[in-house]
Amino acid sequence: MISVLVDRLSLRLVPDELWELVEPLLPGFESRPQGGGTAVVDARSVFTAIVYVLTSGCAWRDLPPSFGVSFQTAHRRFTQWTRAGLWRDLHRVLLDELGSRGLLDWSRAIVDGACVRAKKGDR
Repeated sequence: MISVLVDRLSLRLVPDELWELVEPLLPGFESRPQGGGTAVVDARSVFTAIVYVLTSGCAWRDLPPSFGVSFQTAHRRFTQWTRAGLWRDLHRVLLDELGSRGLLDWSRAIVDGACVRAKKGDR
């Protein structure tokens, strides 16, 4: 019963359509230079676990084990993927996909900016 609930939650967090956009953007897996922790973990499971942490607001260490990914692995991949620019690239790809389907309404876009005069000296 629990695995069915986890499967449903996983598909709600990362539906197949989203995964098809994400998967090609993921950097290749590299084993850690210090050794250990080199077992390949399913990238979709890791991505889903990361999405869960980011959308639920839970701490990394509170990641439920039912995702099949340790919180250390999820956090390490999040850091690696952030450095590789995954989130920026994914944002661009999602906007392109939604735009090509006519699902973006730019009439409701908000642009914000600020201009502050630079202080002179150490004041």
